[in-house]
Amino acid sequence: MSDARLEVLVNGKRVEVEPGTTVAAALLNVRVPSFRTSVRGDPRAPVCGMGVCYECRATIDGVAHQRACLRVVEPGMRIDTGSGR
Repeated sequence: MSDARLEVLVNGKRVEVEPGTTVAAALLNVRVPSFRTSVRGDPRAPVCGMGVCYECRATIDGVAHQRACLRVVEPGMRIDTGSGR
């Protein structure tokens, strides 16, 4: 097994992530409290982990509403949840 880790940007901060990790798992690993807010302003985070609930949506590489649980991290990926601003 390789010790190589990938570097991604999470809400503007550099984060190291294990290869093969989903974006949702990477966000949870660095303790991002919510991935988005509902139309009423409630914090939302993953529920199902398999792309059915759509609660894990985040902006990935400038594309909004990407399901973070279905995307695997890639080197240099930019992930924005709108949290921690």
